[in-house]
Amino acid sequence: MIEISGLYKRYHRQRRVYDWVLEDINLIIPKGVSVGLLGRNGAGKSTLLKLIAGMDTPDRGEIRRHCRVSWPIGLAGGFQGSMTGRQNVKFVARVHGGRYNVEDIIDQVEAFAEIGDAFDEPIKTYSSGMRARLNFGLSLAFDFDVYLSDEATSVGDRAFKAKATKAFKDKVGQASLVMVSHSEGILKDLCQAGIYLKDGQAIWYDDINDAIAAYHDETDAAREAREANGATLNSAAKPPATKPAAKQEGAKPAPAEVDIPDELTLPEAKKQLRQRKAEFDSAKADFEQAKADDLIPRERIVYGDALNAARERLHVARRRVQALTRLRREP
Repeated sequence: MIEISGLYKRYHRQRRVYDWVLEDINLIIPKGVSVGLLGRNGAGKSTLLKLIAGMDTPDRGEIRRHCRVSWPIGLAGGFQGSMTGRQNVKFVARVHGGRYNVEDIIDQVEAFAEIGDAFDEPIKTYSSGMRARLNFGLSLAFDFDVYLSDEATSVGDRAFKAKATKAFKDKVGQASLVMVSHSEGILKDLCQAGIYLKDGQAIWYDDINDAIAAYHDETDAAREAREANGATLNSAAKPPATKPAAKQEGAKPAPAEVDIPDELTLPEAKKQLRQRKAEFDSAKADFEQAKADDLIPRERIVYGDALNAARERLHVARRRVQALTRLRREP
């Protein structure tokens, strides 16, 4: 059993204090129950896994582990870069005590990771996928009561993904899982319960299907909001249907292809343009991350819609700056 009481976590970077990633989390993960961890990108899923594993410390609250918990499989950040894969595995095997045969552990990890001669090359030469494969094999070589997985089954080609999924299925019954995955099929196959993270809060569901439904409700609502926002934006960008207002003395009207509020000045328009560019860059980064995470189409479309809406807002802001610049320069 894992008990989480009054857990708070946020990050401090370059003298800036960010909002709480996790806020007043109170959960009990029962023994023998596998749990799917769901939430949008940035909801705190990986952060919670690290805290449960003991790789990070909370700002407040505590986590009590009444069982043996693995490190997060898929987060391959604990290796020593100048040592080879074999040397790293040997070191970890020795740390975990005398009840394991070190050479057997090394053989198991080498066979499972399938990285060939790279096993005897320094870790710093590995790709992220190779590091994750090694981490996956090393985690499964030890007997834990609870295995933590952060997108571990998304690593590698189709054959290795199938191998990783089977390895988890083989563990079910012997141990339980706390799993982050964008594959609903895997969550439904391997997990009974779910934890849904939203706005720093954690909601427990006894049925994983209910947690997935709550996640869909959030993503669907976000998509509908973005679609509505995009429709409003497109309407604002169209030329007015009524007869254009008379020209002001000494100035030419703005081009018909863009609507400019009367109170908008060129400096303010440039400021809006910078803001829209930052929004577009953020939406583009989220979309690229969604593609890298191999999200299912229903989930990925939310990020695509957000990117399209941000692109349209950027175009409108750019046209406004161009139009106001012409108004200033042309008599």
